Amino acid sequence: MDNLYLLMIAALAILAIADLVVGVSNDAVNFLNSAIGSKAVSFKTIMIVASIGIACGAVFSSGMMEVARKGIFNPGMFMFSDIMIIFMAVMITDILLLDFFNSIGMPTSTTVSIVFELLGAAVAVALIKIGADGGNFSDVANYINTSKATMIIFGILLSVIIAFSVGAFVQYFSRLLLSFNFERKAAWVGAIFGGIALSSIMYFILMKGIGGTNYATQSFDVIGGTIQDFLKNYVYQIIVINLIFWSAVSYILINYFKINIYKIIIIVGTFALALAFAGNDLVNFIGVPIAGWQSYEAWVVSGVPANEFAMNVLAEKVSTPTVLLFIAGMIMVLTLWFSSKARAVVKTSVDLSSQADTKERFEPTFTSRVLVRGSILFSKYFSVLIPNSIQNKIDKQFEKPVIELAQGKKLELPAFDLVRAAVNLMVSGVLISIATSYKLPLSTTYVTFMVAMGSSLADRAWGSESAVYRVAGVLNVIGGWFFTAIMAFIAAGVTAYLIFLGGPTMIAILLLIAVFLLVRNSLKHIKKSKETKAEDSLNRSESKSVKGVIEESADNISKVLKRVSKINENTINGLINEDLPTLKKAKNTVGKLESEIEDLQNNIFYFIKNLDESSVSASTFYIDVIGDLQDIAQSVSFISKVSHKHIHNNHKGLKTSQAKELKEIDEKLTRLFGKIRTIFDSRSFNKITSLLEEKQELLTIVSSYAQKQVDRTRTTESSPKNTTLYFSILLETEDLIKATMDLLELYATKK
Repeated sequence: MDNLYLLMIAALAILAIADLVVGVSNDAVNFLNSAIGSKAVSFKTIMIVASIGIACGAVFSSGMMEVARKGIFNPGMFMFSDIMIIFMAVMITDILLLDFFNSIGMPTSTTVSIVFELLGAAVAVALIKIGADGGNFSDVANYINTSKATMIIFGILLSVIIAFSVGAFVQYFSRLLLSFNFERKAAWVGAIFGGIALSSIMYFILMKGIGGTNYATQSFDVIGGTIQDFLKNYVYQIIVINLIFWSAVSYILINYFKINIYKIIIIVGTFALALAFAGNDLVNFIGVPIAGWQSYEAWVVSGVPANEFAMNVLAEKVSTPTVLLFIAGMIMVLTLWFSSKARAVVKTSVDLSSQADTKERFEPTFTSRVLVRGSILFSKYFSVLIPNSIQNKIDKQFEKPVIELAQGKKLELPAFDLVRAAVNLMVSGVLISIATSYKLPLSTTYVTFMVAMGSSLADRAWGSESAVYRVAGVLNVIGGWFFTAIMAFIAAGVTAYLIFLGGPTMIAILLLIAVFLLVRNSLKHIKKSKETKAEDSLNRSESKSVKGVIEESADNISKVLKRVSKINENTINGLINEDLPTLKKAKNTVGKLESEIEDLQNNIFYFIKNLDESSVSASTFYIDVIGDLQDIAQSVSFISKVSHKHIHNNHKGLKTSQAKELKEIDEKLTRLFGKIRTIFDSRSFNKITSLLEEKQELLTIVSSYAQKQVDRTRTTESSPKNTTLYFSILLETEDLIKATMDLLELYATKK
């Protein structure tokens, strides 16, 4: 039995490493989004600063480990065997839950997951013990640290409201003070902002850093007591001195060294937020395994059977060895550098807070429309109460400067400016550090995400063009957080019960399942990344002349026809062979193509604005090209969808004659698309005329097969669904051919 628990400790250690990897992949958004979104410094610099912050925060985080030991349940009510079941259930559940959110690129809270997993597993084991003793359900309250658990859960939920409100408030007044032309303001304005931001960040770095070390409780004659007492007794003096010092430093840097103080704030803020993240969230990844290891050490020394050794030892304060914290920090740093999933999660947050138009990931919902409409009405009502002169001055501060960019540089603009990035980091760092100093496991994800969303709202980044999408995105993320809490509680409870029933065998099965799912998700993510890179993605036109638009559009046409040819071939083959997976893949692939063409359509406004006066006629050509590409995509999309629906509903498959005819049409289309692509790739537009002559030949073949189907329907055909499908494919193929020929005719007139 001793060997069993030793193996469980080893399993917990391995799970801790895996949890660090998936956890950091999710939580990288907490401290990277502002620096990356503002493009204040290079990506490499951001990563180096964040890495140093994580390493320091990890070493200073030992105090937070108590949350995993006694923050959720009363350890004295559980035996060592019970505790090991709880800890194994928590770690297995945590890894799978976080990896799921990483795979879909959604930020979730590691704090919420660990709290509710501990709660769910502890409740499940408590119910098992109560049932064995013949107790009542109300006895669960004796096993759970209800007051502490309630405070933690309430604090986590309250952080959403506080973070959003504080972020919006600070950003609004920062913009009123600085406007979007902040770099043209007097040096003293930037110095004041820099002084406030840097003094706030530095003070909490000191509080967080020193508060987590053993030196904090030692007495020093120089300060007349411990460092901890000194910081608490002289709070206001330290803040005032910090403010004066950093304001002076900011003024000197701005006025004499011509250094952008906002970039300094972002660098220091990224370090502080990474430090606060590691200090606050490290418990979520290794707190449970360390508590399990310390429990095992206490049990081995006791000599008492595992099911009789009460875990009162977990109620005592035990420091975590620094070497373990250092190792954990290094794993977190390596994950930060090499995790592609981390960047996918960061992108979601940056896109939702972007000042510019981006590809909206979320579709508007009824709730988002109601909220936006209500906000507009409230804004109109509130604006009536403010005098026009004051309102005009406020609006002037929020006017975004028109930036003239060099050719091709438009898409390189940052998601938001340095002021908003500085506010995000300053407010998030302060809120998280305050919670950490009071030993509250505040959700860093909730805080940083909601601060970013609050500052986006206050900065008028959610305009009429994007508000419903952004609000829907925020609601989706928040909904995911509640889903995390519910699933963490239920899944951990079920896992704990299964381990209780199955013992070592069930633990082995669950670990194998966890490994299988992690490997499968990683392989799927790698495959998806490779497919995205290899795919012939369409490019927005950046040219200002007719000739440039013709050249760029030719590349897009070639790429579209290559993908359409493959999609149509897969659809026809899947339909003939009644291969549902192939048809499903074709349907999904054409959905991506339609989305990319829609992006080109959405870019028409900016394309026209970017044209030279002498090249306005290029806009008509570009619009016609996109229109024809949309028609082509819609035709192949319709064919793939009706084919998938037909086979999915188990209707009669194609007859041999029908399959032969469709295969012949597909082969001719493939050859035609190949010829067109050769012409467009080589820019041999003078050869287009010869291809136009093939148009009638193809249409004639399609028409003849339609007539054959009419004859079959009148004589031998007995399936209405089959007939409808076949005619639908032929009619849509005609539209596909016509749209393709319209494209060729466009280029024939421009050759």
